[in-house]
Amino acid sequence: MARLCDLRSDTVTRPTPAMRAAMAQAPLGDDVFADDPSVNALQEKVAALMGQEAALFMPSGTQSNLCAILSQCQRGDEYLVGQLAHTYRWEGGGAAVLGSVQPQPISHQADGTLALDDIVAAIKPDDAHFARTRLLALENTWSGKLLPFAYVQQATELARSHGLSRHLDGARLFNAAARQAALQGTDVYAEARAIARCFDSVSVCFSKGLGAPIGSALCGSHALIARAHRIRKMAGGGMRQAGMLAAAASYALDHHVARLADDHALALRLAQGLQGIAGLQVETPQTNIVFVDLEAAAKPKAAGLLPYLQQQGVLATGLYRLRFVTHLDLDVAAIDQVVETIQRYFQAS
Repeated sequence: MARLCDLRSDTVTRPTPAMRAAMAQAPLGDDVFADDPSVNALQEKVAALMGQEAALFMPSGTQSNLCAILSQCQRGDEYLVGQLAHTYRWEGGGAAVLGSVQPQPISHQADGTLALDDIVAAIKPDDAHFARTRLLALENTWSGKLLPFAYVQQATELARSHGLSRHLDGARLFNAAARQAALQGTDVYAEARAIARCFDSVSVCFSKGLGAPIGSALCGSHALIARAHRIRKMAGGGMRQAGMLAAAASYALDHHVARLADDHALALRLAQGLQGIAGLQVETPQTNIVFVDLEAAAKPKAAGLLPYLQQQGVLATGLYRLRFVTHLDLDVAAIDQVVETIQRYFQAS
């Protein structure tokens, strides 16, 4: 029987045996009393990696982003954000619902950036008719694309010059850093830190790409993290003996960052394999996400594609625009199996 190849997301991974061992051996305390040594060690580690003063461990990137926005915006304020950014489109409108903070979405450019002129145009005058523009939120990677570092520097400096705080949704920050390091021939940790230092707050996810079962961290100044800690309490509170989860995240930071280049290579292999199939338009990936569109001739078969793939042990998302995400539970054999399965489907009469 063919192996299960789950490419729905890089969140579907299972902890490796070594990660499980680290979790089992983690010293524990009560994080609500700030005395879980594994949580404290993780927070210190990720803050240092990001070049920030402090960090706060949270269950999810959604909560981390929410605490970041509400720590820097008050009721009646607004934040500038991409029209298809996760913080705006995929997080339940949390900042607006829970914080009365208005999002001001801006259309993305093809490369995932927000045009600098569009950012300036979206900043409201200091007038009682308008919400107060307080924050620029960027996402890196965005749909698997690396935001060019020169752009990140320009956009965040532009925001700073207009008195705005700057937040990075870095759910896949280390994927961005791995791509940037490959282009520059530099160290992935150094690139991650360089990106993060452009922002006042940075959310980093451990369960996307890095292979931990749960968890994100919000990084920033001591003052910002103190505010975020209070907001985290209102948004669900701490996790008590969370050291086992923190140990998994810490292990991931030590052992699963450099290997992200392997996921990027697998995504490129998948894209190259699919490019030879008639009826498919394949976007060459920059990191670990492959998008595929169906041309007109292939669209009559679209409805049956995902059910067929599932029957063959291949899980993906999408319909007319397919998404495949590579991760540490996949290898070359799995990617070749996916390509062959899709080839069979489109070659069948």
